[in-house]
Amino acid sequence: MMEGSDPHVHVAAEAGRDAVVVRGALASTFGLAGDLPREVTTGCGVRVPCAMTSPRPDKVTCLACREHAQHEHLRLAEWVERLAGMPGAAVGPDQARQAAARHRELAARFAEA
Repeated sequence: MMEGSDPHVHVAAEAGRDAVVVRGALASTFGLAGDLPREVTTGCGVRVPCAMTSPRPDKVTCLACREHAQHEHLRLAEWVERLAGMPGAAVGPDQARQAAARHRELAARFAEA
């Protein structure tokens, strides 16, 4: 696909755990900021410039990416709850419920048309 020919805003294929989020966490925690990739693979399977993606449901205009992000956030909610129930988990049940609820809320927002 030629750059600039896709007018949609997409979501990175690894919704909820993409490089932008990790970079932001490292920058805010340690003052380190790694380089972002120029292009990323999206939830709909195309490669676009990183600037044409967003983790925010209100910004994503590609319907296939919205559906992908919805499923990813639901999967992450289940994963957080399952890991929190394991012996020796670093996250307590209340924190896990809050994190899972946040992912479910994001999933619902991505499902909105």
